[in-house]
Amino acid sequence: MITVLGATGNTGGKIAELLLAAGESVRAVGRSAERLEPLRAAGAELAVGDVGDAEFLTEAFRGADAVYTLLHTAPDVEDFHAEQDRKGEAIVEAIRRAGVRHVVSLSSVGAERPSGTGFITSLHTQERRLRELENTSVLLLRPGAFFENFHAVLGLIKEAGVNADSVAPEAKIPMIAARDIAEVAADALRKRDWTGVVVRELLGERDLSYLEATRILGEAIGLPQLPYVPMPASEMVGTLRQAGFSANSARLHVEMTAAFSDGTVAATGERTAANSTPTRFEDFVPELARAYRQL
Repeated sequence: MITVLGATGNTGGKIAELLLAAGESVRAVGRSAERLEPLRAAGAELAVGDVGDAEFLTEAFRGADAVYTLLHTAPDVEDFHAEQDRKGEAIVEAIRRAGVRHVVSLSSVGAERPSGTGFITSLHTQERRLRELENTSVLLLRPGAFFENFHAVLGLIKEAGVNADSVAPEAKIPMIAARDIAEVAADALRKRDWTGVVVRELLGERDLSYLEATRILGEAIGLPQLPYVPMPASEMVGTLRQAGFSANSARLHVEMTAAFSDGTVAATGERTAANSTPTRFEDFVPELARAYRQL
């Protein structure tokens, strides 16, 4: 049995599907039975509840040979890190109580830094918690920014004819498709062939700037001259607040993008075959183009 948290999300859902296709027994964890229904129909056992509830998670983890964990918190919460701490502490406590021996945990590039990285700081804290587990081997996956994040700007492009964010236009950033992360995670969950705590960065096919990514996206949706507009931090905070972010989360977003822009958040080593993944942004853009046409 393999338990998968976030089984309706970008990585968890794909991991569950890959494991089921490989004949593994899967316990899919999420907050909505309705959204988990396709996995139940495919053969997964469901566990529906609050990931911040250690009692619930202990039962979801009990009997599992391996567990996939991640932290997901909506940006409208008043204190993002406090909510991440609540969930992170529950996850680690449940791993300990259930006696899980192998854990694959989704983290991020930059998680080695204890502060100054916005949202990513909470992942540094969670990595520290996981490292303190005894008798549990932990694989920390540190991917770059998700290609899927561009779904969030399609409405802006439709309405204003621009892509905008607070990332420096020419800053090169590791970007990756969630399905590539899922393939690495699913393989590790099945093999369970590591011991201790192992960190693996996943950097995508190549680093991309927002200028280049916007050009590729623009060409795919029929806007070859689509501009990328870098926004000052204060203006970005205001825009995010209007979009429903809490003041705390808006501040963390601009702190994170500043860290990407100045290189504070970056790969810790050279790009290699082991930390590069196959999906190009050009391969992913058709998904964005379909979503854009449906707006």
